Amino acid sequence: MDEKIGKFISKHHLLSLATFGESLWCCSAFYAYDCDARAFIIASDEQTVHIQNSKINIRVAGTIAQETNIVGKIQGIQFTGEIRRVMDEQEKELYLDRFPYARVMNPILWKIKLDTIKMTDNTLGFGKKLIWNREI
Repeated sequence: MDEKIGKFISKHHLLSLATFGESLWCCSAFYAYDCDARAFIIASDEQTVHIQNSKINIRVAGTIAQETNIVGKIQGIQFTGEIRRVMDEQEKELYLDRFPYARVMNPILWKIKLDTIKMTDNTLGFGKKLIWNREI
């Protein structure tokens, strides 16, 4: 993965997630990034529409964007992946270390294993795209 993509992901903490199952739905979620697994860890209740959708269709898409009014500083990613419930204690700790206040909530955690990332980075030139695909 391009170093700029990894740095961008690590610098942020909020993603937008889109799911499709019984319905089309999107949400925002805090995330911890597992750079070794190339995955996001998020917390969400099982009764939410996006998690109910993921029980029908594990394929998801999403974005992370930097807010700016300056065109030359626009950066963001679009991603696709598969979502599953986290069962691994190390993955749980990754999220809880990033968001320690979540420990008292004992959240249900989900792992989004990334398949593709497209980053737009105008700091490298207008409309510059960096692409990453998981090798199968």
